[in-house]
Amino acid sequence: MNLDKSVDPMLIVALNVAATFVFGLSGGLAAVRAKLDIVGVMVLAAVVGLAGGVTRDLLIGTPPATFRDGRYLAAVGAAGLVCFFAHSVIERVHRSVLFFDAIGLSLFCVTGASTALAFGLGATQAIILGAITGIGGGMLRDVLLREVPIVLRSELYAVPALAGASVVAIAHAAGSNSAAWAVAGAAVCLVIRLLGMRYGVTLPSAPEERRSDPDAN
Repeated sequence: MNLDKSVDPMLIVALNVAATFVFGLSGGLAAVRAKLDIVGVMVLAAVVGLAGGVTRDLLIGTPPATFRDGRYLAAVGAAGLVCFFAHSVIERVHRSVLFFDAIGLSLFCVTGASTALAFGLGATQAIILGAITGIGGGMLRDVLLREVPIVLRSELYAVPALAGASVVAIAHAAGSNSAAWAVAGAAVCLVIRLLGMRYGVTLPSAPEERRSDPDAN
């Protein structure tokens, strides 16, 4: 499969490694809060940091980059160790798990879309893969900790990822592959996610059915 040479591969790698580390922090912190041991912290950091990228690459049909580039394993390993030994410092960030998760989401959604475009996929497929790359790690983290994944609740989670990926896909369709669009897409995703968290913005949920009271008659 031929890569689109107009996409800067170094930018994609840099953002991917950064997102892997940040998502690793969210997984590691969640493991610390769940009182897992050091193995559990390292495993959850690795799973959360790598899941989105692995899923993206498998759907594209290419061997996962995480198994071909040692920097990704080093990133999640470092994130796990930082969480285990310095979690008290990181916890000072208000709602730190969700904060790091939001950053990872914003970075992965643009790298997922950029990678899809680099492999010649269309704009729609790139947007979908960008969102999948962004939400994959968070979903698996919640499942492993026996929680309902954030993306399946009413919170704004998939929507910011779709918006950020759309910025990259639309710019590419217009003929621009400037790094500025990747930064802009990540910023759009991050702002929407943080505003949703700050003001409690949610998507509509299905209305509950009214239960008839048998004693009412």
